[in-house]
Amino acid sequence: MPHLLPLQDFEPATDDVLQEVIVGLSQKPRRLPAKLLYDTRGSRLFDQVCLLDEYYVTRTELAILRQHAPEIAEHIGPGALLMEFGSGSSEKTRLLLDALDQVTAYVPIDISRGHLVESARAIAHDYPDVVVRPVCADYESTFEIPSGNGGGNRRIVYFPGSTVGNFHPDEAHQFLTRMNVLARGSGGSEPGGLLIGVDLVKDPRVLRQAYNDDAGITAAFNLNMLARINRETGANFDLDAFRHLALFNEEESRVEMHLESTADQVVSIGGTTVAFDAGERIWTESSYKYTVEGFSRLAASAGFRDGTVWTDAKRYFAVLYFPAEE
Repeated sequence: MPHLLPLQDFEPATDDVLQEVIVGLSQKPRRLPAKLLYDTRGSRLFDQVCLLDEYYVTRTELAILRQHAPEIAEHIGPGALLMEFGSGSSEKTRLLLDALDQVTAYVPIDISRGHLVESARAIAHDYPDVVVRPVCADYESTFEIPSGNGGGNRRIVYFPGSTVGNFHPDEAHQFLTRMNVLARGSGGSEPGGLLIGVDLVKDPRVLRQAYNDDAGITAAFNLNMLARINRETGANFDLDAFRHLALFNEEESRVEMHLESTADQVVSIGGTTVAFDAGERIWTESSYKYTVEGFSRLAASAGFRDGTVWTDAKRYFAVLYFPAEE
């Protein structure tokens, strides 16, 4: 029988979204937080992005997991509580759950409530021996992590995809430090670890293609942020007056996604007006690309011990496991 516990809901209120939008658009350059990309429709569009020929990230990570899941499970060990940040469609999670020994609980954490509930129900149905406790939250904020079954289990923080690249380096350090605290646990529980996906430095041409697909799915994903803001705050963004733009900043080793205004225009957002010049951009997402050595140093600076690395033959992507400090 499925063990699906009630949703723990910390989803940001509309007023919080409105404030973040106004603050972000008041900056120069104008920017919006990448988490606003992931409402229910945005999450489904991103699932489509992951299937694109140009977008190598997901299929490469899946191939690594299919090949190395038993070895990864050996490093994690039995009886873990698996906490997944940004659970998405949970395809990668299934590969882990199939390989892991006696998972005591699975805690998927995602900001998209509808998408999260669908995925949690499916996991609970297919893995009836695992307690599933979904948490709707902005994982950049502070919120209570449930134990799942009331025990002081060894915590494994799972952060798949390349989402850690969305953080600027100082933000990534702060985030990883928080993950280290979570993985160390409390109440006498044995320290766990961090299993994380990292997109690696590669030919810029591959990166440009990955974020500018011919079908326009990434563009729709990016523009959906404005549709969400319109719906949740009463803003009047004209989606036809903005275009998707993705660039590789070689100096900073990051892909940048922008929405570029195609005309001089004024947008109303919650009683605040924002004027855009033609060609002016809103920075919606960054995706930093790391070397294995560079990311390992970053994890060490956040308190993790030496990690184990699994990568593909082209070294496009890496899955790393870092034990937490004793």
